[in-house]
Amino acid sequence: MNATLSLIQQDLYQVNFSDRDLQNANLSRSTLIRANLSRANLTGANLSQADLRGADLSAAILRQANLQGAYLYRVDFSGADLEGANLTDAQLQGARYDRNTRFPENFAYKSSGAIGPGANLNGAPLNTANLRYADLQNASLLGAYLGGADLTGANLRGARLVRADLRRAVLTGAFLRQARLNDANLAGTDLRAADLTDVEFEQFESVAGADFSWVQGLSDTMRSRLLAQPPSELETQHPITLKTTLDSLSSLANC
Repeated sequence: MNATLSLIQQDLYQVNFSDRDLQNANLSRSTLIRANLSRANLTGANLSQADLRGADLSAAILRQANLQGAYLYRVDFSGADLEGANLTDAQLQGARYDRNTRFPENFAYKSSGAIGPGANLNGAPLNTANLRYADLQNASLLGAYLGGADLTGANLRGARLVRADLRRAVLTGAFLRQARLNDANLAGTDLRAADLTDVEFEQFESVAGADFSWVQGLSDTMRSRLLAQPPSELETQHPITLKTTLDSLSSLANC
């Protein structure tokens, strides 16, 4: 690939540039929605005002790249190297990063709206978001809207989910050790096989239809608190598994 490739303001919807050498390429104002740029070398590339919604930039090299004003909604930056990149006015809401992502020095990525370890997502509108296996360890999700979100296998260790809306969210196999869930809404939440060791809560807004089948680490004290919820909630069926909250909790006594 030519190091001085010029594709200014081009329609590159779903283009596959994975593993390509795009050093110093000019992709300014181009449409790269859902493009595959995983492991691409974009060192020094110009992506200013580019539309990269839903693009895969996992393990990409973006050192010194110009991303000023770029639309990066739900971009996957897992393992990406953005050292020295220009992210001025870039929109990172819903972008994914992990502990291996490298951001520019002094860039406040935790408060940028991006999703990853330690992120500040208080009140964030994440309804129906695909957060399967996301690393949200120690993230702050106070009052976040996670209704219908898919958090299958997500790492939520130490996450603050106080007053979070988790109605009909999928948390199957999620890692919730030491998470704070006080006053969260778990109506219709699928918690099957989730790890709830040392989860902190005094009460929930609702547990109507929540499925706790095969959860790990639920202490007798926590189980008793859940069983003290109103009978109308405990007798509600989960919309998919059709198991009542009471049945799912009762089955734990036999595990």
